[in-house]
Amino acid sequence: MVDYAELAGLAESLFEASDDDDELLAERLDTVDGETRRALLSSDLLNAYQVFYYCFREAPDELARERLQLHAASDLARGIVIDEVDIYDVIFSLEDGEPVLLITDGENTLARFEGEQAYDEMVRYLDECL
Repeated sequence: MVDYAELAGLAESLFEASDDDDELLAERLDTVDGETRRALLSSDLLNAYQVFYYCFREAPDELARERLQLHAASDLARGIVIDEVDIYDVIFSLEDGEPVLLITDGENTLARFEGEQAYDEMVRYLDECL
């Protein structure tokens, strides 16, 4: 188990080293040991956008980015609506440390995408099927 004070110190040093550069922060997170990285990615020390970028290495559109920036990474356990397409919500979450994107109408899941290719697969699905 990772000590919160140590985790906060590590997060601060990562932010200072990356100087608000998303790619650099993701690269720095890659160097952190797995247990500590998982703790950071599910904490209140990072925001959900930083986790999204870490997982997919690309930025979503501006609206999704703003929505993610307003949430702590810990909110990803419940999932965050990052977009609406017709009657569907696109939800980003982390399950066991893995990124998941869902397209749902609120009751039923239309499509589910998991892993580091989930974002590309979801965009392709939206372009081809909706």
